Amino acid sequence: MSPADSNARPLRILVCIKQVPKAQELQVDPVTQTLKRVGVPSEINPPDANALEIALTLKDRHAAEVVVLSMGPTSFDESLERAVAMGADRAVLLTDRILGGSDTVPTAYALSETIQKIGGYDLILTGEETTDASTGHVGPGIAGHLDLPQITYVSEVRIVDGTVRARRTAEDGTEWWQTAMPSLCTVNFGCNKPRSPTLTGKIRVKRGGVIAHWSCADVGIDPKKVGLLNSPTIVAKVDTIRLPPRAGHIFSGEPKETVRALLEALIRDRVIAP
Repeated sequence: MSPADSNARPLRILVCIKQVPKAQELQVDPVTQTLKRVGVPSEINPPDANALEIALTLKDRHAAEVVVLSMGPTSFDESLERAVAMGADRAVLLTDRILGGSDTVPTAYALSETIQKIGGYDLILTGEETTDASTGHVGPGIAGHLDLPQITYVSEVRIVDGTVRARRTAEDGTEWWQTAMPSLCTVNFGCNKPRSPTLTGKIRVKRGGVIAHWSCADVGIDPKKVGLLNSPTIVAKVDTIRLPPRAGHIFSGEPKETVRALLEALIRDRVIAP
């Protein structure tokens, strides 16, 4: 499906977000070897929140429509509601049991199919990676499925004369890249400060009707291409590292004696060489 003529409608920006466990609350299911997502404190994946902020900034400048898309269980509504309260116009959640355990390959496929169903997009934004996997595969994977030009690791996006101009992080600094729309950009973590939800946005969420739930059948996703069994990534083993307890020691007395005692302790504990 080709995006609709942007002259006949407002600019449409799609933002792919994921709800992830908070870093300090990560838990792994010992049986499935996958992350526990239900009953664990979660948040919008931080780089995705940065991507959403860029989309909302573009909305402020160009009166664009911002649609947020996610894939996961219905508990992900929490993050989608927050995105709408921040200023997004509406949200779509692709939710289906057969998607469970999907790695980045079926995830990129499923999201790209959902994006085609939404249609009429001009720009797709994703975070550079997720904090629960850190692969950076999904954004480029979506671009590949949709045959879109992409700019990765961007910190700023401008729309000028119908083209996307983005500041991209490079090894020795930054570069400005330009591409025609529709296109996709992956956004750097920490490149901006995501705004807080507004009272008006919270009221919109409370009124309901801002999140659509679609199944794989609704979208037309091939069940043989998604889910744990159709994911090429195999987790062979998960180890939990137990950190040693921390102990503190206070050295007091004359400065020379205190420094000498500190050095002796550091050598004894093999922190520094004698």
